Amino acid sequence: MAAFAEQAVTSADKTFLQLRVDIVEGTIPAGSKLSETELSTKYQVSRAVIREAINRLESCHLVERKANVGARIVSLTPEGLIQLYQVREALEGMAARLAAKNMSDEEIADLTSLLDNHFQTVKGGESYYQEAGDLDFHYRIILGSKNQHLIEVLVNGIYHLIRMYRVQLGMAGPRVTTAFDEHKNVVQAIANRDEELAEMLMRRHILYSKNNIERKLLQS
Repeated sequence: MAAFAEQAVTSADKTFLQLRVDIVEGTIPAGSKLSETELSTKYQVSRAVIREAINRLESCHLVERKANVGARIVSLTPEGLIQLYQVREALEGMAARLAAKNMSDEEIADLTSLLDNHFQTVKGGESYYQEAGDLDFHYRIILGSKNQHLIEVLVNGIYHLIRMYRVQLGMAGPRVTTAFDEHKNVVQAIANRDEELAEMLMRRHILYSKNNIERKLLQS
């Protein structure tokens, strides 16, 4: 399986990766304005490096630029969530269908093992935080689709924006145990090579997740 961890070859890469983590996990709050001067001081790099990182963050939809305002972290809104999750539901549903067809038996066994490890986190019922990349159930299934165009759109396009909603709003509370059970059912369908059921279960799982996050957004 392709490794997710991107290698920080230059200081610009390292700064970009660290900024992305800080945005996704809410260390830098959603909706906040980005100051090149302040960030260059915080991350101890030049403003040129920060500028490059911000441009890269814009391409993965975590930063937006507005006239007379400059660069801001995207805001987490019900409208943004609905549009993003409509796309996610369709594309990850397709990924699950293709994974049921294309994943090797070894990859499916690895996915089952990953869920067994996640169970140790979930049984306490507090949260269901998944690291990015190979430790993320959804990421494994996206790769398992073996469709490079789909992987490109989901991983390089919207994966980290989806994670921003998931990490900040969707990985805690009573939803935790039901989400884990839904993951198990998706894996079982993939293991049974039931393409139609895998797609249906994944789409339903993402819809339930969207409803959960939307409820939290409306309450805040």
